[in-house]
Amino acid sequence: MCNRCDWGQSPEIYREYHDTEWGVPVYDDKKLFEFLLLESAQAGLSWLTILKRREGYRNAFAGFDAEKVAAFDNKKVEELMQNADIIRNRRKIESAINNARAFRKIQDELGSFSHYIWAFVNHAPIINQFKTMAEVPAKTTLSEKISADLKKRGFTFMGPTIVYAHMQATGMVNDHLTGCFRHGELEKTHNT
Repeated sequence: MCNRCDWGQSPEIYREYHDTEWGVPVYDDKKLFEFLLLESAQAGLSWLTILKRREGYRNAFAGFDAEKVAAFDNKKVEELMQNADIIRNRRKIESAINNARAFRKIQDELGSFSHYIWAFVNHAPIINQFKTMAEVPAKTTLSEKISADLKKRGFTFMGPTIVYAHMQATGMVNDHLTGCFRHGELEKTHNT
C-alpha cells in the first residue's frame, strides 16, 4: 500500500481524486470554473457528496461552460430545482449562475480567470510541508484576501474556507502531507 493523505485512502472515488487531480496545478479557465462551481455547491456538505454528483453537475451546468451558465435564466433555475443529479438548493443554483457572470467579467477584464487567480500566488504553487492532517488549515490569510476580492467582484458562496479548498484542489497550494507519495511527485513537477 502506498502512502497517501489520510482522507484519500477510501472510498475509491476519493482515492482516484486524490491520486490524479487534487493538488495538480490547473490553469485552464473551464476547469477552474468547474472547481469553483463544485466547491461553492459543497458549502455545508461533504466533498464526497459533491464528487458523487460531479457528472450530474457537468450535465446540468452546460459542461461547466461559464459563458453558457452565465446566460441561464429563471426558467433554467426552476428546471435545475427539479434535477435530482445535483444539490437542489435554490441559493446555490442561483449562486452558480451569478458566479458564472462574475467569472466572465474577470475574463473580459483580464483575459483569463487563470491569470487573475494565479496572480495571488505569483503564478506558482505554494509548497506546504504538513506532516499531519491536523496541521492543514481550513483557511489562511491568503484565502481570506482572495475571498474578499472575489466577493467585491460579485461572487457568492465564496468564503475563505471554500476559497482555500479551491486553492488546494487546483494546486495553488500543495497540501498533500509530506509522507504522501503525491507531495513529492507534485513538487518535482513544479521544480522541473
